[in-house]
Amino acid sequence: MKQPPSYAMRACLMLLLAAGLTLSTRAAITLPAIFKDHMVLQRDQPIPVWGWAEAGQEVNVSFAGQTKITKADKDGHWKVVLDPLPASKDPGILRVSGQSTEVVKDVLVGEVWLCSGQSNMAMTVKGVADAEKEMAAADFPLIRMFFVQSFTATTPQEQGKGVWQGCSPRTVPNFSAVAYFFGRELHQTLKVPVGLINSSVGGTAIESWTSMEAMQKEAALQPLLKRWQKDVDLFEQPDNRAKNEAAKKLWQDAVKAAQAAKQPPPPQPANVGSDPLHPNRPGNLFNGKIAPLIPFALRGAVWYQGESNAGNGPLYAVQLPLMIRDWRARWGKEVPFAWVQLPNFLKREAEPNAPATWARLREAQSKALAVPNTGMTVNLDVGDAVNLHPTNKLQVGHRLALWARAKVYGEKILWSGPQYESHAVRGSEVAIRFQHAEGLKTADGGAVVKGFAIADESQHWQWADARIQGKEVIVSHSGIQKPVAVRYAWANNPEVNLINAASLPAAPFRTDDWPMDNASLPPKGGASKP
Repeated sequence: MKQPPSYAMRACLMLLLAAGLTLSTRAAITLPAIFKDHMVLQRDQPIPVWGWAEAGQEVNVSFAGQTKITKADKDGHWKVVLDPLPASKDPGILRVSGQSTEVVKDVLVGEVWLCSGQSNMAMTVKGVADAEKEMAAADFPLIRMFFVQSFTATTPQEQGKGVWQGCSPRTVPNFSAVAYFFGRELHQTLKVPVGLINSSVGGTAIESWTSMEAMQKEAALQPLLKRWQKDVDLFEQPDNRAKNEAAKKLWQDAVKAAQAAKQPPPPQPANVGSDPLHPNRPGNLFNGKIAPLIPFALRGAVWYQGESNAGNGPLYAVQLPLMIRDWRARWGKEVPFAWVQLPNFLKREAEPNAPATWARLREAQSKALAVPNTGMTVNLDVGDAVNLHPTNKLQVGHRLALWARAKVYGEKILWSGPQYESHAVRGSEVAIRFQHAEGLKTADGGAVVKGFAIADESQHWQWADARIQGKEVIVSHSGIQKPVAVRYAWANNPEVNLINAASLPAAPFRTDDWPMDNASLPPKGGASKP
C-alpha cells in the first residue's frame, strides 16, 4: 500500500514548488506589499524603493519628477533611493518599469509611523468610547493606514501582505484606535499627510516581535529560547503531530455542531508541544509582520504592549531595549520610539506592599527610557479594573502625539506627566522632586496626594501622608521617624491623583531596590495555546 509522504518530504516539495514559482515570476517587476495605491511616503528623508526582478534586468523608478535607474542583482533584488521630498497634498504616481511596469497611484508624501503591539494597539475605533461620534467625524483623506495582513513565519520574510486605506467614516471603524487618534492629532497639528502602518496582534509577547538573531545574543533570554525550542521539538515528533491533527479535526467538527445547535463553541484543545508558527514563539511576528517592512522610510514608531509579559517585569527590562535596538539596527537609523505604559487594571489593592506584576512591568517600561530618543506615556487614569481593553483610547493616542509633537517635531509644549527625578530625606520626611512638574497639583483639586507609600529600614510599608510643595511632594508617616524609601502608584490598580498643569498623570516609581515577591517568575512563553 502506497504511504503518504512524510512531513519533511511535503515541506521539501512545497519549497521546490515555491522556488519554481519565484523563478517563473521574477522576470516581472515585483514590489513589496507596502508599495500599493493610497500609500504615504516619508517626507524630508531619503526614500528607499525596492523589489524583485529577473537578475540583471534594468529597473526604472519614477516619482515626483525624479527618475532612478538600477539593475537587479544576481538574486533578483533591486533597490533605489529617491531624494528627500517635501510633504504633498496632491497625490502622485509611482512608476516602476523594467520588462513589466508597476504603477502605484494616489501616493502622498508626509509623516509615516509604525504602530505595533498587542490587542490594545489592534483595538479598533468601533470599540472605543464615543465610537459613533468619532466615526462620523473621521473625514480625513490625507490620513492613510496600512494594515499588515501577513502573520507568523519561522524565518524573516521579504514579502508581506497588506493594504492601504484612506480615512473616512466608512473605513475608520476598522482602523487601530490608538494609531488613528495619534495620527489624527499629528495631521491636524502639522498640516501634512500622515501614514500609519498598523502591525499588531492581540495576546502576543514581545519576544515574538524581536528577531531571533538579536535574542540569541542576549544571555538573559536563553532559558526562554531553549524552552520554546523544546516545545517545538516535541510538537514536531510524528506521533505528536498526528495526535494534534486528530484533536484539531475533532474540535473543528465540534465547533460546527455547536454552531448548528446555536450553542457556544468548545475551547480549542491544547497541543502536545508548540506549533512552530505559534504567534508567541520568539521571532515569529518579527519575521512575518516587521521584516517585510524594512527598510521602508519611517519617522518613528509607537508601541502598546506588555500585558502578555506582565508575569516577568525584570526580563521585560531587558526585552524592550533589545527590541528597540534591534529594529533600529535593521532600519539603519535611530528611529524615534515611544510606548504606552500599562494603565491601571485588576482589583484595587488594600495594602501598600501587595504583589503587583503590572507595577513591575511598568517599572521595566520606565527603565527603558535610558535608551536614547525614546518616550513613554503614563495612563494610570484611563484604565479599567475589569477590562483588559479600556475604551478611552483617545487619551492614549493624544499622549503619544504630545510626545511626538514635543520630542520629534520640536514644539514647546508640556508633553509628559511628572516623572521622578530625585529624593532627599529631611528628618522624618522625604522630599520627592520631579521632572515635568510645572503646575503640580491633584486631579481632584484636594490637598491630599494619594498613592504614596513610605518605609523605614524594616521594609514595612505604610500608606503615606503627602503634600505638594512647589515642584516637590513631601512624604511622611506619623509612625515612621527615620524613613528610607518611598513608592508611588506601586500597584496593579493604584489610587492616584498627582498631575501637572497639562493634566497628565505622574509616573509610578520606587526609590528602593529591595527584592520583590514577583521578581523571579519564570519567563512567559512556550505555551501550546495562542
